[in-house]
Amino acid sequence: MEEYNSGDEVVFSADEASSSVKECIEGVIGGTDYNQSKVNQWTASIVEHALTHLVKQGRPFKYIVNCTIMQKSGAGLHTANSCYWDTATDGSCTVRWENRTMYCVVSVFAVAVAL
Repeated sequence: MEEYNSGDEVVFSADEASSSVKECIEGVIGGTDYNQSKVNQWTASIVEHALTHLVKQGRPFKYIVNCTIMQKSGAGLHTANSCYWDTATDGSCTVRWENRTMYCVVSVFAVAVAL
């Protein structure tokens, strides 16, 4: 398990997480067109990269990362999340990214680890 930075306030930063996730999405699928045969690889790569970036921050959280990629076809996509947790320390963020051929939605949930 990673070592945690002691002395830091245990509060999830949605802005930092969103920025990291956007970098991961751009790095994996930034300039590509939707390709059905690569979606499983892309989603796995995005969640693994995002999780690695989050853990490297060394903050005392357990993370859950979810990624959905959908081809643009005019169909609707609706998602919702609900959490029962300590709102003073835990948090979440959702990043919506798109290019001309697909949508990518990544949700990150961070639950503080009691030290």
